[in-house]
Amino acid sequence: MAIKKKGLFLSLTVATSILLAAGCSSSTGGSGSTSKGNDSSLLSVGATIYKFDDNFMSYVRRSMQDEAKGKINLMLNDSQNDQAKQMEQVDTLIAKGAKSLAINLVDPKSAPTIIDKAKAKNLPVIFFNKEPDASVLKSYDKAYYVGTTSSESGILQGDMIAKAWEANKDKWDKNHDGVLQYVLLKGEPGHPDAEARTKYVIDELHKKGIKTQELALDTAMWDATKATEKMDAWISKYGDKIEFVICNNDGMALGAISALEKAGYFSGDKYMPVVGVDAIPEALDMIANGKMVGSVLNDAKNQGKATIDLAANAANGKDVLSGTSWKLDDTKAVRVPYVIVTKDNIQVGRDAYK
Repeated sequence: MAIKKKGLFLSLTVATSILLAAGCSSSTGGSGSTSKGNDSSLLSVGATIYKFDDNFMSYVRRSMQDEAKGKINLMLNDSQNDQAKQMEQVDTLIAKGAKSLAINLVDPKSAPTIIDKAKAKNLPVIFFNKEPDASVLKSYDKAYYVGTTSSESGILQGDMIAKAWEANKDKWDKNHDGVLQYVLLKGEPGHPDAEARTKYVIDELHKKGIKTQELALDTAMWDATKATEKMDAWISKYGDKIEFVICNNDGMALGAISALEKAGYFSGDKYMPVVGVDAIPEALDMIANGKMVGSVLNDAKNQGKATIDLAANAANGKDVLSGTSWKLDDTKAVRVPYVIVTKDNIQVGRDAYK
């Protein structure tokens, strides 16, 4: 469930500190709070984000805030990765007069409960980034989804890895066995994006004729710090047996790079190919500096825009697509496409955050 400024490269520690600071502060209220925007004459949309300090979601949030200006009174909440807290926030948003809801679920399995709350007040609900089951959306005529096609990111990441591996096999295949030995940092278990990216990246490599061997796979819950800890352990255990680091998102890729740097990689001839998903600005800096092979752009700006467009129309009693260029698929979802980003087309990623 598809971060993300320009400028000179900062150390990972500094960049992470800045990002976390940005993620934990908001013009719409403090951590976990609900607060109205400046113009109370506008109709209100109640929104929750599963946690503000998620790398990617901090950029979606920024886009939502920008798009809401002059359109709606956005009441935005940090659910702090706590589903019970999110349920309380939804109740408060409804009590405060929200005319529609925009929900980035903590746990996609909780979508039916959100639907029940919205249905009771005849409120439209736009889920975004974390996709509920299709049957949940189908159960309520005023429920929609904004996000991506989860499998696409894994397929594109696999395609990117295959091309890079074939072009650099002489250097990267350390034991010259013709097999890509990898470790994989997975996002939240059960999360549709994590499951799809983990499956389809390897499936696509096999489709391209690349033989693989999984040395290790574990969750780092989308988190840079957890990824550093996992990568530290894997470097200690496997050392130069690792030939590729595959990450379900850029936050974990940044964490892995931090561990690799400590182990002496990216200095002299010691190199490790790393890939992620999201193409957040911090990852783009890594790609530009040769510390990441590439990423897959998860278009935070357009996901935020589409969410606000649909929620604003719903709040005003209009067709959710009125006046927009978005399209709904047969599951009532707006799908924002992914794009491979490498050093060769890095401006595509840069342009997504202008």
